[in-house]
Amino acid sequence: MLLQTERLLVAQYGRKLIPAGLTAGTGGNLSVRDSRTGYIAVSPSGMEYDAISPADVTVVSPDGTVADGARRPTSELAMHLGFYAARPNRHAVVHTHSPAATALACLRRSLPPMSYLVALSGRDEVPCAPYRDFGSPALAQAAVETAGGCDAVLLANHGLVCLGKDLDAAFQLAEELEFCAGVYLRCLAAGAEPVLLTKEEMARARERFGAYGQPKGDE
Repeated sequence: MLLQTERLLVAQYGRKLIPAGLTAGTGGNLSVRDSRTGYIAVSPSGMEYDAISPADVTVVSPDGTVADGARRPTSELAMHLGFYAARPNRHAVVHTHSPAATALACLRRSLPPMSYLVALSGRDEVPCAPYRDFGSPALAQAAVETAGGCDAVLLANHGLVCLGKDLDAAFQLAEELEFCAGVYLRCLAAGAEPVLLTKEEMARARERFGAYGQPKGDE
C-alpha cells in the first residue's frame, strides 16, 4: 500500500478531531505529504472518522491525480494542494470546523496577538480569508494568498486551516488556536477588546518557542 505510514497517521489523527473538539460529524479534513516522493495522503470525503482505515485514505500526486486508493478524496483537496505548492517546507495540513475559531471566522475577524500562543502560527496574528464556496478553487486561492507565510488562516464563515512540519505539529496548532479564539471571544463577550501584545513581545515569544519542548533524541 502506497504511503502506508502517512495513511495510518491520517486515519489516527482523524479519529482525534471530534474528541478534541475540532469538528463535528464528517467536517474538516487533513493530509500528510511525503517529502521524498511529494505524494500526499489525504482524508476521504464525507466519511465518519471512526470508520476510516488506512486503506480508506487516498494518495494523490502533487497535481491531485489519484495514485492509490478507492475513495474520493476530500472536497477541499485543491486547498491542500495549494498550501503544499506554496509552502514546500510544510508537510501536513489540518482543516477544522472548531466552534470558537469558526465563530471568529463568522465575524470575519482575524485572531490578534491577545496571547503569546498566537505566535505559534509564525506570525503576530492569524488572518481571515474572504468567504468563498467550500471545495472551490476560489477558496483554495483565497486561503493560500491570505495565509502568506502564516501557518494558520481562518476561513470566513467556515473554519480554520493549520499547517505544520508534520501532522502532530499542525494538529497541536489547531488546538492552541482554538483555545486562543475561545478566550478572545470571551473578552469580546465581556464587552471589551483584550490588551494586545506588542510586536516586540510576540517576536520574543516566537524566539522562545524555538527552544521549547524536548531536544531531539530525548523524547
